[in-house]
Amino acid sequence: MAAMNTQPIIALDVGTLRDAQSLVHSLGSDATFYKVGLQLFTAEGPRVVEWLHAQGKSVFLDLKLHDIPNTVQHAAQSAAALGVALLTVHGIGGAPMVRAAVEGAGNGTGILVVTVLTSMDLPMLRGAVGHDLTSVADEVLRLAGVAAQAGAHGVVCSGHECGAVVAAHPALGVLVPGIRASGGATHDQSRVVTPEQARAAGARYAVIGRAVTAAENPAAALRSLQAAL
Repeated sequence: MAAMNTQPIIALDVGTLRDAQSLVHSLGSDATFYKVGLQLFTAEGPRVVEWLHAQGKSVFLDLKLHDIPNTVQHAAQSAAALGVALLTVHGIGGAPMVRAAVEGAGNGTGILVVTVLTSMDLPMLRGAVGHDLTSVADEVLRLAGVAAQAGAHGVVCSGHECGAVVAAHPALGVLVPGIRASGGATHDQSRVVTPEQARAAGARYAVIGRAVTAAENPAAALRSLQAAL
């Protein structure tokens, strides 16, 4: 597979808008795409998205929606009204729920289907889903099929499964979280890859968190990872 350029997305895994602003200012024009997840959005709400847009940044709203289709559809409508570029929903919610999210989001917001969290390994996954699985990749590919069937923009999976998803569903954009510099700490993630591995596997997006945000010099760490992507 020919390697493609991969869009880096910086994770704003902080607790306040002030902390987010400090990080964004420290990275300057080198970072143009940010992830707003449950911690920050629960603390600050839509105003953090509005502030990022005012700075000219794109936003990936990582809320991992999982509810009845009607509720998810209306939540996706609200996210689209905020102008976010990407929004996540859990694939385990099934094709009708994912399809409702796609309909609610419209054309401006891409729905990404979360497959298997990168914090999970095979024994954990077996315990969570309640049946015997032969591999994590099998479940990721099954949920990628749900995403394709429902018309989603893409999926979220680890770099370990990215190549298989791209091969099976080339129209789906794959977002890979858990990016770590070579030799970097894995923290609470079980299935991590380097930027070079994510790019080689065909990832369209790569979420970069503590490899940049916890670095002694975040701007320098970002430039190094961007070069690898």
